[in-house]
Formats: sequence, C-alpha cells, structure tokens
Amino acid sequence: MQTRLMTNHNETRLTAILSMGLLVLMAFSLIIGELNISIINSLKSILNNNSTLESIVFEEIRLPRTLLAVLIGASLGLSGAALQGMVRNPLAEPGVIGVSSSAALGAVIVFYFGLSAVFPMALPLGGIAGALLAVVFLYLLTGKNSSMLTLILAGVAVSSLAAALTALALNLSPNPYASLEIFFWLMGSLAERSFTHVWLILLPTLLGWWLMLKGRRDLDVLSLGEDTAQSLGVNLAKLNRRIILGVALAVGSAVSVSGGIGFVGLVVPHLLRPYVGYQPGRLLICSALGGAILLLAADMLVRLIPTQQELKIGVLTALLGAPFFLHLILKSRREWLS
Repeated sequence: MQTRLMTNHNETRLTAILSMGLLVLMAFSLIIGELNISIINSLKSILNNNSTLESIVFEEIRLPRTLLAVLIGASLGLSGAALQGMVRNPLAEPGVIGVSSSAALGAVIVFYFGLSAVFPMALPLGGIAGALLAVVFLYLLTGKNSSMLTLILAGVAVSSLAAALTALALNLSPNPYASLEIFFWLMGSLAERSFTHVWLILLPTLLGWWLMLKGRRDLDVLSLGEDTAQSLGVNLAKLNRRIILGVALAVGSAVSVSGGIGFVGLVVPHLLRPYVGYQPGRLLICSALGGAILLLAADMLVRLIPTQQELKIGVLTALLGAPFFLHLILKSRREWLS
C-alpha cells in the first residue's frame, strides 16, 4: 500500500513538473524567432482588430505551429507508451515498427490522387487508414510472441513495404514538382502550417488520446501477464482493439500534417518509465506531456539554427533518436548474454 501511494505521488509530481515545463516552452515558442514578439501586445492587437506585424506573426505562424507541436508530440509520446504497454516491449514505437511510415504512405496516396484538394479531411483519413493497417498487420504478425526480435523484424517488413510503395508513388508521379514537394514533406516539418491543419486533426487526435487513456488501468494489469490479466477480468481483445484504433487515429492524424517524425515515442517513455514505477498505465499521460515537450523543443531548435534553409524536424529527431535506439538494442543484448 505504501509503495502504491509513493508511485501515485511520483506520478502526480512528475505530471505537474512536465505540465509547467510545457507551458514555459510554449511561451518561449511564441516569443522566440527571427522576430521577437510580445504575447500581451499581440493579443491586444488581435482583440482590438488591429493588424500589426507582431499580431500577424503571432496568430498566423507562431500560435498554430506551437499548438501543432504540442498535439503531434503528445500523440507520438502517448502512442509509443501505449504500444509498449500493449506488446510489453520497450522498443515498440510508431516510427520504429513502421506505423509512421505506413501513415505517411496513406497520406502520400491522398496527395498522389489529388483527393486532399477535393476533400480536406481525406488527408488525415488517409494517414489514419495507413496507420491502422500497419498496427493490425503488426499485431497479427507478432501474435502472443512479443519478443524484441519478432517485433523489430515485423516492423522492418512493414517499413520496407511502406517505403517501397511510397517510392513507387513518387516514381510514377506525372508532376516532378509534386514529387519534390512530397519528398520534402516526408522529412517531417511544422513550417508553413496554419490553424486549418490544427482543426483538421484536432477531433481524430483527441479521440485517439481518449481511446488509449481509457485503457490505462488495464495496461497496468496486463504487465503482470496475459493469463493474470484475464483472471482479473481484463478483456484483452477489447483492450487491444482500443489501443490499435487509438494509435491509428493519433499517429495517422499527426503524420498526415507533419510528415515523418520518428523516435519521439521511443525516447520519451524510456526516459520517464523509472519515475512512474515501471507501470505502463501511469506512463501514458507523462509520455504525452514529455512528447509534447520534446517535439516543441526540437521545433524551436530548428527555427533558431542559422541555416540557409530550415532544418527538417524529422531529420533532427532521427539524428537524436537513432543512436538512442542503438543504445537500447545493445543494452538488451547485454542483458540476454548476462
């Protein structure tokens, strides 16, 4: 009982710290850039219908970009933690196991056939459909065997297939400029996004969050093993469907707007897991906040790095996350040999 109270206290304290850190970063994201602006002055100008350079930059560029970084980062962090809890493997992550690349493929198909110009919701729907197919395929491939090797091999297969089909779409595209646009979009970025993109993904994103968070208690029980979870009344089939659909909605929506941004869902849960007593259900909210912080910090960094062309945020997260992923594999290998 005392251990449980300590875990509750640690989770509450960590959630409070991450929430405060996120609010501080959001304020800095709105202020810092090539043009330093005042939040108060910008809000006053907007409320008074007085269009100034500060208010336009704040309303049309900084605010939607900041909100998208929070929404997408939280989706990736939460999805990574939920997938890891579902398959009981710390290496499960939307980017590593091919969910993000499949969501990108769905969005590319929508781009390719011009459906997004006719029906704006086609873009997130395409991403959601691609992510859903990938998660279902992975779950069917791995089954009850959630070993690291099986998961990685299945993820490589899904990623390779999605990458091949994406390359095929680029190769067959009749417009070379459209192919170039899709290529750069696949690198992942939050530049040139507006409130249209925020409203486009808000509903499916929130629905995905709700589905994943609804299963947080069952994920804690599942960590004891499938037989134990079933004996305690957990409906595993229902829990898996809920997590799969939640991940598909959240990751599919995120990728359809931002492009490929990987490793957020791998790094954040791994760093925060020791502070919540290694309980996957308690990790969900903290991972969502941590993912939002990580992606927002990365977005601020690419905006401040003095390069001729803004660095793609997906490139930055890959440069940070790939060595971390390699470290986790080597760590797991040492544990096997010991």
